[in-house]
Amino acid sequence: MTTRSAVTGAFSYTGKYITRLLLEQGQHVITLTSRKNDQNLFNGQVQAYPFQFDNPKALAETLHGVDTLYNTYWVRFDHHQTTFGSAVENTRTLIRAAKNAGVRRFVHVSITNPTPDSNLPYFSGKAQLEGDLKASGLSYAILRPTVIFGDEDILINNIAYLLRRFPLFAIPGKGDYQLQPIFAEDMAQLAVDAGQRKENLTWDAVGPEIYTFSELVQLTRSVVGSRAGLINLPPSLVLTLSRMIGFFVEDVVLTEEEILGLMANLLISAEVPTGHTSLRDWLHANANQVGRRYASELKRHYNA
Repeated sequence: MTTRSAVTGAFSYTGKYITRLLLEQGQHVITLTSRKNDQNLFNGQVQAYPFQFDNPKALAETLHGVDTLYNTYWVRFDHHQTTFGSAVENTRTLIRAAKNAGVRRFVHVSITNPTPDSNLPYFSGKAQLEGDLKASGLSYAILRPTVIFGDEDILINNIAYLLRRFPLFAIPGKGDYQLQPIFAEDMAQLAVDAGQRKENLTWDAVGPEIYTFSELVQLTRSVVGSRAGLINLPPSLVLTLSRMIGFFVEDVVLTEEEILGLMANLLISAEVPTGHTSLRDWLHANANQVGRRYASELKRHYNA
């Protein structure tokens, strides 16, 4: 009997890799999505449904018969009516709908080092939802990634983009804070493996290498052949400069919360690495294309 799985955001970034792996395993996949222009991404193999957070009954009906739900839904920053607060409430609705629909397993993408009392809504919101999922009675797996790199990555791609096009690259503060990126395909494999387990679990999803931010920028600069100078500036000034660049690329390049989370060393793990792909090796293998085009968050998620 073919397993039926649901992926939120199968036409987006992380969800795309999870969906591809599920299809390779012969599973039937549906998606909940707000994107309407990518229906043929998987040659019609994935049936798309709207999120319907405002209609929990219809959402539960959509999930009826689903064995495993892979949830990648979240927001990177507040944008008009889409806020961290609304993302938390929408995900709570999704958890309840999955419970009411009889979904067996809920695989949830969180973030490393979430805490309910964090002053960063990204991290506090993720922590609240972990608690809600654990209290739901659903069988669950919680994955806590850091930065996810791959062909459609935003952070590392756009670092490369800026290094290719500007004579200077600004690093917030000393640049000695760390991050531990995981490859998108490794992340997808972790998610699918977790979906096939029965026990409740929480895994950090982190790669095998830890870089300071300065080391990451220096590596990327070397790989793409950039001659840009690196300059350390106060975080507030870096944020101002990013907003200026954002005006021209029509996007939110960087947020204050992202700078604070990075500088607080929240994007590394004390656990054994769960990913195996080297960022260094991946960058060298993709040196010709990484950063050739700017990757827009607003266009990806809001059709801006």
